[in-house]
Amino acid sequence: MNPFTFKPIILIFKTLRVSWLSIILSISTSTPYLPQALSFADNFQTSQAQSEALARSEIEQQHEQAKEEARKTLVRDAIESLEETKKALTALNKGQENEALTAIEHATGKINILLARYPEKSILPIDFEVKLIDTAPVIIQNIKEISKDAEKLLGNKNYPEARLLLDILRSEINIRTYNLPLAMYPTALKEAARLLDQKKINESITELDVAIHTLVVVDQVLPLPIINAKLMLAMAEEKHEKDREAALKLMSSTRHELERARELGYAGKDEEYASLNKAIEALEKQAKSHKKSPFDFSIIKDQLKAFLKRLSESKKTISTQTKIK
Repeated sequence: MNPFTFKPIILIFKTLRVSWLSIILSISTSTPYLPQALSFADNFQTSQAQSEALARSEIEQQHEQAKEEARKTLVRDAIESLEETKKALTALNKGQENEALTAIEHATGKINILLARYPEKSILPIDFEVKLIDTAPVIIQNIKEISKDAEKLLGNKNYPEARLLLDILRSEINIRTYNLPLAMYPTALKEAARLLDQKKINESITELDVAIHTLVVVDQVLPLPIINAKLMLAMAEEKHEKDREAALKLMSSTRHELERARELGYAGKDEEYASLNKAIEALEKQAKSHKKSPFDFSIIKDQLKAFLKRLSESKKTISTQTKIK
């Protein structure tokens, strides 16, 4: 689906007073991750194609970096302990009790090593998923309208439709890690071994099955509007000496992306948002004055980088769920 078709769809359905659910059903839940903010590229003196290519490259780089960082967190012994537990479950289902007990012992040995190696840890990563989700509108007023409608639905306890609307308000790289719970897992292995020793095969199978499929899920998000803002500010820095008009428009678009981040809930009432906005406005005023004083982009760039990192850390959510592969 072309992300730029979102705006007219919204306007048409709002005019006809059709339920937002009708809009959602006509829109894919995951669009291509071409940053929508670059529909404003017509305001730049670089071509839209060039801007889109730069944005795509930046997002792809962030995506690959997120995957690589998630991959580095995985703990091999934790993965192997889980694999041994799966072997034990398979063996029990085949009636191979001795093989099952051996596998449980191997899994327990791995877990004991992990407990000694990571005494301060309560969970250890064993798998991950990284997704690009960019369904949020470009135009801030449209974001506000969807948010307002979602609030009404929540107020009326219409949670299914509210969830669908809230899912539209996403523009992010979502990093999900699946973790082995160290508090529960060793206990489950011991209990499974005890039940097996007592010839309670079905109970042992149940214990292992629950242990294998009960994982702690940690979700972390990298807001695309902040990534877009970083890119636009970097482009403004490149252009400010030769083409201040283009730099001004890029600075304005930087502030627009920051505002999108706030309206989408990524920045919320964060005080750093106001500070960044003021700093960019000051740069714009400096550019408009046509004075030949040097521009200091470095401080704002560092602030944006730190802001993105802090937002991604603060947006972590932890839950327990079943993962079946």
